[in-house]
Amino acid sequence: MTDKNSKNAKIKVSNDGPYIISGGIPLSEKTIIADKEGTATEWCASKEYPDRNVFALCRCGQSGNKPFCDGSHLRVGFDGKEKESPRAYFETAISIDGPGLRLTDAEDLCASARFCHRGGGIWNLIEKTDMPENQKIVVEEAADCPSGRLIVWTKKSNQQIEPEFEYSIVLVNDPQAGVLGPIWVRGGVPVESSEGKIYEIRNRVTLCRCGKSQNKPFCDSSHFPEHKEWEKRLNEQ
Repeated sequence: MTDKNSKNAKIKVSNDGPYIISGGIPLSEKTIIADKEGTATEWCASKEYPDRNVFALCRCGQSGNKPFCDGSHLRVGFDGKEKESPRAYFETAISIDGPGLRLTDAEDLCASARFCHRGGGIWNLIEKTDMPENQKIVVEEAADCPSGRLIVWTKKSNQQIEPEFEYSIVLVNDPQAGVLGPIWVRGGVPVESSEGKIYEIRNRVTLCRCGKSQNKPFCDSSHFPEHKEWEKRLNEQ
């Protein structure tokens, strides 16, 4: 794994082009395993890529050499304009206090991974965290949220309960939805805008790789099927 102290490790968003990854950040793929109701139940490691010090990941969604860039953004005239002033996590997150834990939720960061639906949904379970079994599920569901939309906090010390990640990049596959999910950036890897600005550094964020997000460079679930198409997929299982 890449040392978090490495000054060379970062993700650079190029102007209307790919993400330029530097510093030898490990790249892998994980697949979302889901039940017949569409609820995600586990992450399954599916591929490890050879180590590279520098590489470019497709951002337009049109590359014939996914996940790597092949120059298709030039052919299709990709508009990769980033949102001018994406708000920091705590500017949008709401807080929900339960008897045993607290949940913060920044809904606009949702990447539709669906781990939060288990057991009736994390928003229902947070209200029942006086029970240890519910606390365990709530912590697991929040930790599995790739975008970091959901964060669980202790009540007494007000500390985040976060998974520990080294610098790493995971490509999300979602076969049940029939899509390639976002780029899951873990461990606080710095993401630099095309204009040289460092976005808010967080333990986990998701970057768009379908080219459709209205919150570029971050995922806004635009890759996910529309409601009617999603219902059809579930009914076909």
